[in-house]
Amino acid sequence: MTVTSALPNKTALEGLDAAMKEAARTVPPLWPLSSSVAVNPFLGQVDRGLAGTGALLGKTAGIKVTMARSWYEAEIAKGAILDEDLEAALAASPHADRPADIAALKRAAQTDIQVPDALPTIAGLAADASGTDWPGLAAERIGAWAGAYFDEGQALWALPRKERAYASWRAAASYDLVPEILGLRGFAAHVADAPQRPLEAAARALATLQVSEAACPLYFQRLLMELGGWAQAARYRLWQAELEGGADETLCDLLIIRLVWEEALYLLHQKQIAPAWQEALAEYEKAPQVTPGLIADEILQEAAERAGQRRLATQLLSGGHFAEQEETQTPLHAAFCIDVRSEVFRRALETAYPGARTSGFAGFFGLPAVHHALASDIEEKRLPVLLSPALHSCAVGEEEKETDLRARLLARASRAWGRFKMAAVSSFAFVEATGPLYVGKLFRDGLGGGVAHKAPDPAPKFAPELDLAERAALGESVLRAMSMTKDFARLVLLAGHGASARNNPHASALHCGACGGYAGDVNARLLASLLNDPLVRAELAQSGIVIPSQTLFLAALHDTTKDEVTLFDQDVPAAGHAKEIALLRGALEKAGLLARAERARRLPGAKTPGDVAARSYNWAEVRPEWGLAGCKAFIAAPRMRTHGLDLSGEAFLHEYDWHADKEFSVLELIMTAPVVVASWISLQYYGSAVAPSVFGAGNKLLHNVTGGMGVLEGSTGPLRAGLPWQSVHDGEKLMHRPLRLSICIEAPKEAMTEILARNSQVRALFDNKWLHLFAMDEEGRLAARYAGDLTWEEEPLPGKGAGSPVFLNAAE
Repeated sequence: MTVTSALPNKTALEGLDAAMKEAARTVPPLWPLSSSVAVNPFLGQVDRGLAGTGALLGKTAGIKVTMARSWYEAEIAKGAILDEDLEAALAASPHADRPADIAALKRAAQTDIQVPDALPTIAGLAADASGTDWPGLAAERIGAWAGAYFDEGQALWALPRKERAYASWRAAASYDLVPEILGLRGFAAHVADAPQRPLEAAARALATLQVSEAACPLYFQRLLMELGGWAQAARYRLWQAELEGGADETLCDLLIIRLVWEEALYLLHQKQIAPAWQEALAEYEKAPQVTPGLIADEILQEAAERAGQRRLATQLLSGGHFAEQEETQTPLHAAFCIDVRSEVFRRALETAYPGARTSGFAGFFGLPAVHHALASDIEEKRLPVLLSPALHSCAVGEEEKETDLRARLLARASRAWGRFKMAAVSSFAFVEATGPLYVGKLFRDGLGGGVAHKAPDPAPKFAPELDLAERAALGESVLRAMSMTKDFARLVLLAGHGASARNNPHASALHCGACGGYAGDVNARLLASLLNDPLVRAELAQSGIVIPSQTLFLAALHDTTKDEVTLFDQDVPAAGHAKEIALLRGALEKAGLLARAERARRLPGAKTPGDVAARSYNWAEVRPEWGLAGCKAFIAAPRMRTHGLDLSGEAFLHEYDWHADKEFSVLELIMTAPVVVASWISLQYYGSAVAPSVFGAGNKLLHNVTGGMGVLEGSTGPLRAGLPWQSVHDGEKLMHRPLRLSICIEAPKEAMTEILARNSQVRALFDNKWLHLFAMDEEGRLAARYAGDLTWEEEPLPGKGAGSPVFLNAAE
């Protein structure tokens, strides 16, 4: 197996490099399992609409990006989607080839269309010609190397990573005889003879395959989709490097590795597949075309979303408007993360603690910090992944050094014992000698026993410590962003959130997305300490933010799996608030009971509130909670607009008062940070529901963790990204209705228009309807809808045909 070709000139290589990097930007990043966060799987397609994305991904991945037509037909038949929804979605469609009328749209819903076939690769054509699963073999062998190369500390014998990915793979594949044993003759020699410079190897492969410049973009995207989660793991490295102002070539190297495989398979099967490959190349040169079928799918999807928006609009008109408490200081103000799971607990707390107020803010509480936990040298980036860290904190000061040392020694002993159990020379003997002793432990774990409650770390501290001016400026910016500048309660609770789950590779995905896949306790404790500082309060008073001396900020952690709240009252002197804290504890316990009772109705096998909490320590539980399944709306407005409304844990609730936001800087922050993070969450759930084969992580029961980076479904194949099927489906039906998020903001349309005009990437999300944007008026009405191209259209008041004023629950 030999190939000869002249080396391309420098200009050609630069053009090839640019084309590969452009293709790489269509790949979403995949965070490691230790700090996994939701990622928009359509990140590279935000500049096109749903129909255009469907055309592209039909060719490159062989998937649809909407539900099966039968789903929409069923929604229409049961009255969830009304004629007015279909009419409005049809009228809003910009496509000339849209259905002529509602009747034609309904006929389309009754006629399912076939899922498209992806364009063929050389590996696929060679498999058809030979009967050997070459795509599967390529995925398995690349995955075997990638699992070691991307390892995040799981492997006992780690692969050195001093070399670039291409060089590392080439060194390993040159001695890999598995492809040759299975019939790919001369593969090891072919790899060894490949150019050492990655771009030259890519150029040679493309020349051998006769891939034209016009065919490269689609062909590259097709190969990247076939690489699955490994491409996304490499994209993560590029994402991190760019946040720090650098670059990373790993993703392009992965693409080149796949091209070398294509070249080898073409040389082996050229005679059989050459004509079919020429036909495929002609298709790769054509731009994806939006068909009438894709247009109808896009319109049906928007009709389903307008149906949900119609119900939300009706519900908001019946909204709470709690009574103002002007005469006395509010006893409690509890600020939670905007996470949809907090909506359930906030309602419960407002019921359990009459007179209390709640609000929502991004769970990192405005502190983009890198944290070092007790006895740890790992950098925990407790901030949104869109941001670069600006602060550093740690759990260890001079007084905790002895505690830290003891914890480190215990951790090292535990790691040494674990490595002894798993090492190649001792693992079998270990099982023989001590295996029976673990029967009791397995029995206890199987029944949910033996759960250890880890004591919280010492109170975190900024490291290095910030000076007074920095602390005051930080406190002011956070309080203004939280719309918390006056009328301070006697007790202000800052509740971050996390989740309890055992034997769950995706456990970090249940933590706080705004905290980078970690819990929000550190950020809440840092902010509480900052705002309790008398010197900081004195500085804030000079800026017009007067915090009463009797106000205490108290950090807490909301466990969303158990709906239990841990108070960190030991962080601050709180003797003067003992009565209030005791009252708060009782209210939190009652609120937890109410929240668990509500959630039990949706969790399979949970019949009582106690069943909900027990799921957190059941190592066999594949659904410890529903996470953010069901998320449909993001509401940025004063709490009075939604107070008393049951939003079924389906809405992100962000406190915002535009009257106090004179220059709309907070509004811009909301639209460019929390809204974007929420879009990533919403679209990850959407993608995992509509295209689970590509954008979902598969079946939890078959998962094998590899490299600490992600999971395989089974023992081989590509790395799986996205959400496991059990996170969106209860075994009988979808628990996440795949609807793109509706963003409802109480603010002037003109201010939002100016912000969109300044932020092209955010504008693209709304112009191409990956998100829907509404302007709320001061009566809680969705008064105007963003129509794209910086224009708005007035929304009619919900009429008699608006349906029941409730969100559709996912189970409906």
